[in-house]
Amino acid sequence: MNGSTCKLNTKWHNDAVFWCESGSGEFSNAVNITIQDKNMILLSPARPVTEGDSVTLSCKLRRQTFDSNVFFYHNEKLIQSDTRWELNISAVSKSDEGFYKCQHSGQESAQSWMSANRPKAELRAYYKDIPVGSSVTLTCSVNPSSSGWKYFWYRGEKTSEPLTSQLSAAPIRVSEEGVYWCRGGRGEPVYYTEYSDPITINKNVPNKAVVTLQPNWSEIYRGETITLRCEIKDGGDTEWEYEWKTSSSEIPSNQNEHSISPVSASHSGVYRCKGREKSEKSSTDWSDPFKLTVSDKPRPVLTVSPSWLSAGASVTLNCSVKDQSAGWRFLWFRIAPELSQNIYNVVLLPGSTNGTQRDSYIVHGQTHTAGYLCKAGRGDPVYYTEFSRAQFVWSADVHSSASLTVSPDIAQHFTSDSVSLSCEGNSTEWRVKRLVEGHFASDCSYWGTMTGSTCKLNTYLLSDAVYWCESGSGEFSNAVNITIQSMV
Repeated sequence: MNGSTCKLNTKWHNDAVFWCESGSGEFSNAVNITIQDKNMILLSPARPVTEGDSVTLSCKLRRQTFDSNVFFYHNEKLIQSDTRWELNISAVSKSDEGFYKCQHSGQESAQSWMSANRPKAELRAYYKDIPVGSSVTLTCSVNPSSSGWKYFWYRGEKTSEPLTSQLSAAPIRVSEEGVYWCRGGRGEPVYYTEYSDPITINKNVPNKAVVTLQPNWSEIYRGETITLRCEIKDGGDTEWEYEWKTSSSEIPSNQNEHSISPVSASHSGVYRCKGREKSEKSSTDWSDPFKLTVSDKPRPVLTVSPSWLSAGASVTLNCSVKDQSAGWRFLWFRIAPELSQNIYNVVLLPGSTNGTQRDSYIVHGQTHTAGYLCKAGRGDPVYYTEFSRAQFVWSADVHSSASLTVSPDIAQHFTSDSVSLSCEGNSTEWRVKRLVEGHFASDCSYWGTMTGSTCKLNTYLLSDAVYWCESGSGEFSNAVNITIQSMV
């Protein structure tokens, strides 16, 4: 034994089977070797012959002579008889498999078995999963290697038309999932190898990119703080790079989150994103479009019930804002006149410092005319709506600090009548207000003439309305509902 080679001392051996054993615990193919003490032997391949290859069997004598015929037999059938000492088979087929021997001048070799194997193609894939937007490499070869092979590739059924063919064992790249096969062929007519074992190639289901909005409210208003997020569904622990595109004026950075504060109408538009694996550089498809609409700052609608106070009754305030369920909390206010600046001061009602979850608020013990406001807030930091329009609850009861009298003291008047409204109480400054249902409250200067604490009505210009006084000390008087009738 010299390295991995064993040289036989044939004079000491009989017929035997020989094989190798590896240090890794594996067995090689086996070879049946015949040791002859005869004058004639047949030289034949020790290993199986590949179908389609050529092979030569030789008859050998200790003392070679060339003057007479040599007879070659296949399975005891004479197949060649001439002076050639070789039997040539140009393209071995399965039918050539069997026992061979040769004869010459009364001498005969021992029989030798020759087996013929159809070669089998071998298909290899470096990866069996196709990355998103990419392909995988397949390689086909014939073993044992020999020249002249053309390679045929199949997807699906082996009987289908070849996917492609090529004259070398160069790899091909495929981007479609399915079962793949290959085989080799050469000659005319074509001699084919056995099909390779199949390999199943899977196409990765693209990780789905989704644009989400935080907070997840159905409507976003100017001035709020929002975050657009690109989420990769089933992305696992993969590290991703991100890409955005949008029809708005805002171009997000290549991060998975994009915060906007404050948001404005210019940020309205369609946003899409996709992810790209940092390691593989394969990417998801673009997400479905996400439409962001930024609306003007909302103004809630306040209603009061009842409109006119009665002894012992409570007042219920209701504040309604669009998208009522979207995390709003409600703040409630009483208003007080500020005549010097022609505005109303607002005073937060008890229990609503942090806002109430309920969109209603009950005022107990209210006995005089009063005005109310509401607004709503949500988010962190808190985003507030506009104030609602002021709504009033009326009282007809006169009280000493602020009172309104009508002259003449009747509730219904003709357009031709002269009507005056006078304010009295513990203040030197007064204004008279008027409210027509469905309109804003307005001062006497718009529909009458104010002199001191008295407003004279221009009745020919007026319609039915509620009237009241507001004092410089921040109080409301009783209210009067006056009806103006036209002359027929």
